Amino acid sequence: MESQKKVRLNGLDRLIAFLSPAAGVRRMAARRVLGQYEAAKPSRLRKGLRAGRAPDVDVQQGAVALREQARHLEQNHDIARGALRTLVNNVVGPSGIGIEPQPRGRDGKIHEAYAKALRDAYRDWAKAPEVTQQHHWAKTQRLVAKTWLRDGECLSQHLIGNATGLVHGTRVPYSVELIEPDFIPMEYHDAAANIWQGIQRNAWGRPTAYYAYKEFPGSDTWARKQFEVKRVPAERIVHLKSVDRIGQMRGVSEFASVITRLEDIKDYEESERIAAKVAASLTAYIKKGSPDDFQVTEGVAGTASAPREMSFAPGMIIDTLVAGEEIGLIDSNRPNPNLVTFRGGQLRAVAAGLGASYSSLARDYSGTYSAQRQELVEQWINYAVLTDEFVGQYVQPIWSTFVQAAHLSGVVPMPADVDPDSMDDALFIGQSMPWIDPLKEAMAWLQLVQGGFASEVEVMRKRGVNPRDQLDQIDTWRKDAGSRGLVFSSDFKNHSKAAQPEREVDPPPGPADE
Repeated sequence: MESQKKVRLNGLDRLIAFLSPAAGVRRMAARRVLGQYEAAKPSRLRKGLRAGRAPDVDVQQGAVALREQARHLEQNHDIARGALRTLVNNVVGPSGIGIEPQPRGRDGKIHEAYAKALRDAYRDWAKAPEVTQQHHWAKTQRLVAKTWLRDGECLSQHLIGNATGLVHGTRVPYSVELIEPDFIPMEYHDAAANIWQGIQRNAWGRPTAYYAYKEFPGSDTWARKQFEVKRVPAERIVHLKSVDRIGQMRGVSEFASVITRLEDIKDYEESERIAAKVAASLTAYIKKGSPDDFQVTEGVAGTASAPREMSFAPGMIIDTLVAGEEIGLIDSNRPNPNLVTFRGGQLRAVAAGLGASYSSLARDYSGTYSAQRQELVEQWINYAVLTDEFVGQYVQPIWSTFVQAAHLSGVVPMPADVDPDSMDDALFIGQSMPWIDPLKEAMAWLQLVQGGFASEVEVMRKRGVNPRDQLDQIDTWRKDAGSRGLVFSSDFKNHSKAAQPEREVDPPPGPADE
């Protein structure tokens, strides 16, 4: 039985116990319970640091410094750059977030004609979706995701129709302007207008406008328009941000909790590299004996008046040493055999803080198939959560605005038999979990499909392909091969038994045949 700490009575405790013993007992019991929360008590061995300020106050103090440090690490640290690339590639991927339009007619079914028209217009728009027309849609998504994860937030402005000096690059007159968080001044406040950190809000905390610099702070043209801001209505801004607390208006870098550890890894590895280079440079010295054995002779090699130089070669014999001398080598004990173990432990902590896979972060794939798959399965949920945030905060608002712009401009007008509330409904397709062993994965999915526990469409999506495009490719290929008289073994497997001609079966022999 654990011993309980003795509760000391102060003067008030003794007075209450004297006047009402029962109340005194209850007071002592309550104080004993409160005393069990040792973590809440700062001590000599525990600092007990706390974060009790409002979320916007914490962001005000550190968000800008954190994003600048994260940018520096991306530019100068290979591990940080690789970690950021790993997150972006698994959240957005090489082809970006896929979009399958699913508008429904008034009968509740998907309106195929309208969906196809939206797909065609979207495919054209994806070639030049942003104002500079330098990036296609998949690359735009990767740029936005990188800025969001590194800086903590990224903003975009909707530009529909005519705008001064703007030429839309596609049939749908809609473009996106990418905005780094530096354009929204963190120090811009106006209590009278309820503006805090460059964002104006209503009484319920919903953003109503953003105040942006006209030029990037610190650029060549900054001196001419320094501190000039313009008001942009909130309905024209898409604000993608990473928040940790309710009510937080500005985002904080995903690297905030691991920046110190990454800098330590960088400094430690640099020290080890320098030590290894020193160790690679062979340095020898001549160890003198006692003063009685050392004699100085003018002009003789090995004496104080004539410094010596020695060259080393395999198998050479040195017989020029004088009495009391011997040759020694400087050993720096490098490279450190514990470097890999220490680095691996630190990278595991970094991976846990970032939500990235340790194997991808450290490029260490030495585990077994079961271990690699277990890590991938558990890790993939973190990528899926980030993908959900990216889709909900960025891709979905962009798609809804695109559908509205296509309708209002007359490029893709909404048919009368489409439910207006479903005109921008779509299926957003993120990255699929890769297959570690394709043969085992394929056999498992084949059994699930044959058993009726999965569909061919689900398997195609798990492979990262669009089922509709896959079906079109198969259909086109079959027709092209058939027109050339080519037959493949898969053609026979794809035909059902009902489509195959029935073979005549001889009847069983009767008595007359025996």
